[in-house]
Amino acid sequence: MDWLNYHHLLYFWTVAKEGGLLPAGKALGVSHPTISTQIRALEEALGEQLFSRSGRKLALTDTGQLVYRYAEEIFALGRELVDTVKGRSAGPAARLHIGIVDVVPKLIVREMLEPALALAEPVRLVCHEDSHDKLLAELALHQLQLVISDAPVPGGSPIRAHNHLLGESAVSFFAESSLARSYRRGFPRSLDGAPFLLPLESITLRRSLNLWFERNKIVPRVVAEFEDSALFKVFGADGVGIFPAPTAVEQEVIKQYGVELVGRAAEVRERFYAISLERKLTHPAIQAICGAARDQIFSG
Repeated sequence: MDWLNYHHLLYFWTVAKEGGLLPAGKALGVSHPTISTQIRALEEALGEQLFSRSGRKLALTDTGQLVYRYAEEIFALGRELVDTVKGRSAGPAARLHIGIVDVVPKLIVREMLEPALALAEPVRLVCHEDSHDKLLAELALHQLQLVISDAPVPGGSPIRAHNHLLGESAVSFFAESSLARSYRRGFPRSLDGAPFLLPLESITLRRSLNLWFERNKIVPRVVAEFEDSALFKVFGADGVGIFPAPTAVEQEVIKQYGVELVGRAAEVRERFYAISLERKLTHPAIQAICGAARDQIFSG
């Protein structure tokens, strides 16, 4: 049986966490050669390179990123063990690693995840945000237990995962109050030439919006495009332009960003999926997340 040297792992984890040999040496109180020796020993034991050079900086390789995540988990459990034994904790909460595709609206995510935090058996959510493809790859490697996405696993994908439709929502348009009043009358034709904040062209919602604009003979004046939906809401709250968001969280958007409703595009549908390696979802927290989405957020 191969045994892991946790002392070597600690040195690696500290370098990755601190961002280099110099800050890691200060944190550990040891010299650079000592740290380098420990990391090389870990690489030899694993048979993989964990760092690569990027100019004068160290960068984690793909394997290094994987090892770093395991190290985070290992040392977090170690801290919990000490706290529990010394009476500073009621005991460790089970971790649930969830991948969230970066284009999924944060208000939708918050509504989905809240029930998991209210379970009688405590659970610690560990949320990872990234692109659809990257998160599916991590799911396939069992680094994640669930992925929340705006698109299913595409047909023909080499990743054998199951799509669980959580629900769908129409799309509403919002803007700062004076801008909303200017474009609310005569909606949707009033939107022709209006300033818009939109998702990137590569995002599913943007393609749906483009079709809706075309059908309604609307040519928006695109002021800015964003990958992160939370960012264009911030710009929209400052009066830069009109922005879309799911109708399912319409009131939350109005309350959080201090904006007003311009109008709704009922024909534009945004769908959301839970993607898992399991055909049947059995984890209580995952069941709570999916149940909240279907019964509360998208029940209308």
